[in-house]
Amino acid sequence: MLDILQHTEKPSAATCNACKVCAPLGASVAFKGIQGCMPLIHGSQGCTTYIRRYLISHFKEPVDIASSNFSQDTTIFGGAKNFNISIDNIIKQYKPGIIGIASTCLSETIGENVSQMIQEYKISHKGEDVPELVYASTPSYNGTHVDGFHEAVTSLVQAFSQGGRRGEHINVFPGFVSPEDLRYLKEILYDFFIEFAVLPDYSATLDSGIWEDYKPIPPGGTSLEQIKITGTAHASLEFGHILNSSQTKIKVDEEIHQPSAALYLKNRFAVERFHTGMPIGINATDNLFEILEELSLYGTPEKYEQERSRLVDSYIDGHKYVFGKRAIIYGEEDFVIGLASFLQEIGMKTILAVSGGASGKFKSLLTKVAGEDIKTLNDGDFEQMAELAKELKPDILIGNSKGYYIAHELGIPLVRVGFPIHDRISGQRILHIGYRGAQQLFDRITNALIEYKQDHSPVGYKYM
Repeated sequence: MLDILQHTEKPSAATCNACKVCAPLGASVAFKGIQGCMPLIHGSQGCTTYIRRYLISHFKEPVDIASSNFSQDTTIFGGAKNFNISIDNIIKQYKPGIIGIASTCLSETIGENVSQMIQEYKISHKGEDVPELVYASTPSYNGTHVDGFHEAVTSLVQAFSQGGRRGEHINVFPGFVSPEDLRYLKEILYDFFIEFAVLPDYSATLDSGIWEDYKPIPPGGTSLEQIKITGTAHASLEFGHILNSSQTKIKVDEEIHQPSAALYLKNRFAVERFHTGMPIGINATDNLFEILEELSLYGTPEKYEQERSRLVDSYIDGHKYVFGKRAIIYGEEDFVIGLASFLQEIGMKTILAVSGGASGKFKSLLTKVAGEDIKTLNDGDFEQMAELAKELKPDILIGNSKGYYIAHELGIPLVRVGFPIHDRISGQRILHIGYRGAQQLFDRITNALIEYKQDHSPVGYKYM
C-alpha cells in the first residue's frame, strides 16, 4: 500500500469518500460573506440541500441558499426558464442587494451559458429594480470547495472592481478560514491602523448572535462599495500559495499564474500584491507581521509581541510532550501546508499529509515550508488515508470531522480543525491563524496527547 506514496500526483481510477467538498459549497461561503447577498445554486435541489445541510452543521447557523431546481426536463431543454423564475422568487422573498450565482456539475455539463442568461434577464427587466447579479463557474469536477471559494471571490472582483485615484486602503483576501480567524485578523489590522476591506467577511453572517426575528439575509459582510474600490487600493494582501487550482491562467509580470483576486487586481489596475502562506504558527505569522509593518509603517504593537513571547514560552513548557510525535494532517492544500509548518516548528513529525486538492504543487510546497520530504496524498480520499494510517501508525490525527472514523479505529486522538466539523460545537469559533491561533492549536494538540497517555496509563496519574 505504501507504494501509492510514490504516485501521489497521478489521478486514481476512483475516489471513495474524498478529502474535499463540492465547489459550489465554497462559492456559497464566499457569497455569504458579501453584504445583502443571496447565493443561488444553478442546478438540482439536491445540490442545494446538501450544501445547506453541510454549512448549517458546521456553522450552527441558519443558512438560506436558493436553487433553480433542475428536473429531468430542465436537464434536456435547458435551465433558462428555471433561472428566471428563481431570480424573480429571490427578489420577491429576500430583496437582496446582490445575487451570487454558482453553477453545478449538471448545469455545466449541459452547457448552460449563465452569463448570457444574466444579460437576457437584465434586458427583459430593464427599468425595474434588479439587484446586482454575479456568476462563478463552479462545477465540482473541476475543483474542490476551496477552488469554488476562490472562484467566487475572483468573480466578484472582476465584476465590480473599478479603477481611479489610488487610495490608502488595502484589500485583504484571507481565503477559506473560520469566522473567528476573520475577527482576529480584523483586530490585528485595526491595531496596525490600517484602512482595509476583508473580502469576503462572513465573521458575522455565518457566526451571529441571537435575533429577536429571523433574518433570511444576516447583517454584515463586505459591502458592494468596498468591492468596487478594490481597484484603487494601495495594495492587496492575499493568504495562500496555491489558491485557485482551476485550469484558467493569467499573465502577470511576464509570468503565467493561476487566477486569484489579488493577481487580477495587479494585472488590471496595477494594485501591488503581497502574499504569504496561511499564517499558522510563529514563522508564518512573523512573515505576516513583517508585511503589515511595511504596509502600515508602524511597528508590531506590544500586545502581539507579548502573544508571541507567551507562545514561545509554551513551546518550551510543552516540548517534551509533543517532540517526535507522529501526525497525519489533512484538509485544504494551503491549510495543510500551514499546519505542516506549525508542526515542524514545535518538533512534531508529519508522516502523511492528505488533501483533496489537485494543484500539483502540494508536495513541493510542503517540503519547502517544513524542510523535509513529507509523504503526501494529493487528490486523496479517506479510504486511501485509512489504509496508509494502519501501516504508518501515527500518534495523532489533525484535521476535520471526516477523519473521525480513522482515529476511532486506530484508537488515537483526533484534534479537529478546519472545515467541516460536524460532531462538535465551535467549528466556526476555532482560531487557527496568528500567534493567538497557534497558542490555541498548541494547547489543544499537547493536551490531546497528554490525555491519551493519561487514559492509557496502567496506573493513572493526576500530576505532571
